Amino acid sequence: MLRVLQIVQSLLQQGKHASKRDLYYTDPGLFKDQATVNQALTDISVRLKCTRSSLHVVSVGKGLIMGSLRFKDADRTIDCSVCKSRGYPIPTDAKMVTDIRSCAEYIIVVEKETVFQRLANDGFCRKNNCIVLTGRGYPDVATRSFLRLLAAETNLPVYGLVDADPYGLDILATYRFGSLTMAYDAEALATPSIRWLGVFLSDCQTHNVPDRCLLPLTNDDRRKAEAMLNRDYLEHLAFSWNQQLRLMLEKGVKLELEALSASKFSALADDYIPHKIKAAAYLC
Repeated sequence: MLRVLQIVQSLLQQGKHASKRDLYYTDPGLFKDQATVNQALTDISVRLKCTRSSLHVVSVGKGLIMGSLRFKDADRTIDCSVCKSRGYPIPTDAKMVTDIRSCAEYIIVVEKETVFQRLANDGFCRKNNCIVLTGRGYPDVATRSFLRLLAAETNLPVYGLVDADPYGLDILATYRFGSLTMAYDAEALATPSIRWLGVFLSDCQTHNVPDRCLLPLTNDDRRKAEAMLNRDYLEHLAFSWNQQLRLMLEKGVKLELEALSASKFSALADDYIPHKIKAAAYLC
C-alpha cells in the first residue's frame, strides 16, 4: 500500500491523473497482479475517507450511452444522438463533464450490452426521446458517477432494466445504493431516484412470455439471494425489491430480459418499455 500511496502523492503534486492499470505497470514485479493495486486503492480511500477520483486515479470506462444528450468532456463536445448503432463511451471522470443539455423525457439504465445494442438497433432513443445507458454488467465508478451527475443535472426520471434474478437486482442496487466494497464512496456515486422498471417474474403473464423462458435458480443464485436478504437497506429502503427477491426464491425461477423478445425481436423497444413507463408499472 505504501508504494501506491507514493504514486498517488506524486499524481496529486503534479496535477496529473492515471488509471489503475497505469499504477500496476509502474512496478508489476512488486504488485504481482492488478487486484493488489485495486485493494490498496480501496484501503487508502477508506482510511483517508475520500473518493478514488480525489486520488487522481481513474478507471478505464466500460459504460456506454446513447440518446438525446449533449455535453462537454474537458474541451470536447459530445453528441450522444449521433452514436446510433454502438453508443458513446462514458467519460472516465465526471468532474470534467460540463454543459449537459438534453430534451429527453427519461433515462433508462440497462444491465447488459446485448440489450443496449438491441435497443440501438431498434432506434429506441429516437422513437421515444430518451437516454439509454449501460454499465455492461456491474457498473464501474465512471458509469455510476456519470449517471448520478446526469440525473442531478437533468432532473429526469431514471428507470432500471435488469434480469429478474439475484445478480440483476444486485446490479440495480449498486446503482441505487452504491457498492458494498466502496461504502465510504456511496454518496458520491449512488443514484437514489432509480426505479426498477423490470423485468419481473409476473411479466410472463402480462407480456405473454412463454413459460419455457423461466429458468431454474442455480445454487449460486440462491446463495446470492439469501446473502442479499441480510442487507438492511433492502428491507427498509426498498421493500418492494426485497419482496421480488423472496418471490424468486419461493418459486425457484428467474427470468432474463432477452425472454421478452421470444415472440418478437423488437418487443422490448416497441411494446414492453413504452407500456411499462406509460402505466407507471415500476417499483421504487
